[in-house]
Amino acid sequence: MITFLELLVNGISIGAVYSLIALGFVVIFKATEVVNFAHASLLLAGGYLVARLQPVTGFWAALLIGVASAATVGALIEFLIIRRANVASHSVLAIVTIGVDIVLTTELTRQIGTEILALGDPWGDSVLHLGQVTVAETRIVALVTAAVLITSFLLAFKYTGWGIAMRATAEDSETAALMGIRLGRVSLSAWAVAGALAAVAAVFLCVFPTPGLDRGTSLAAIKAFPAAILGGLDSTTGALVGGLVVGVTEALMTGYQNQLAFLGRGIGDVAPFLVMIVILLLRPAGLFGIRETARV
Repeated sequence: MITFLELLVNGISIGAVYSLIALGFVVIFKATEVVNFAHASLLLAGGYLVARLQPVTGFWAALLIGVASAATVGALIEFLIIRRANVASHSVLAIVTIGVDIVLTTELTRQIGTEILALGDPWGDSVLHLGQVTVAETRIVALVTAAVLITSFLLAFKYTGWGIAMRATAEDSETAALMGIRLGRVSLSAWAVAGALAAVAAVFLCVFPTPGLDRGTSLAAIKAFPAAILGGLDSTTGALVGGLVVGVTEALMTGYQNQLAFLGRGIGDVAPFLVMIVILLLRPAGLFGIRETARV
């Protein structure tokens, strides 16, 4: 039972971080109807800048610079590439983001090389003892931070002018434009928000018990993709639930992989994708996605 509780808490905390990444996918999709496959490079860029700058500026200043820089990179991708791509198909734009991701990730992994970069976070390898359950302090901080950010985003999405513009654009972009909403500004801000969330997520993916940031850190965005899909690409609530489902599933499958040896090694890495496939077979729009209806 103690092992189960430790795995559950760790799964919920890492799932909250996955929710931040999945929320980035959802924000961009709602604003532009484009699936952003360049999200992994935004995550890696934010984490890389924090790791390189923290010996000079300290952790907190490096974190702010890394988040702002990742947001800027996201905005530049939208402004210089997505907005100027002379194509009407959203599928083609999704392929364009794959090319952007390959270019950025290749350069960043070249810069990182074989190093494992420490982020210099203030929590170190401290652990908390909740009764007989032991949890890394970074996991609790990650859970609290993700909860605050997601709650703030959901409130802003519902009550601010930016959120109203985002929801109107997602509902009907042509009508929103006729009502005076500047679609370009909405799209630019969505990419910036996604970049900032990815940078924050990168930090908590690279602190203890993880050894640090390396060239494979961007693969975490791939794990978060099933979270966005099974929750529904057009649902912010789905991003939250999907991230938690993926995190808990991965933690439990990894923790009990010896008992599940008949399923093969590395089942924890595969399990989120298996869950995604099952959910999509039952609900193609995701758990909280809106099914499109067509008149015949």
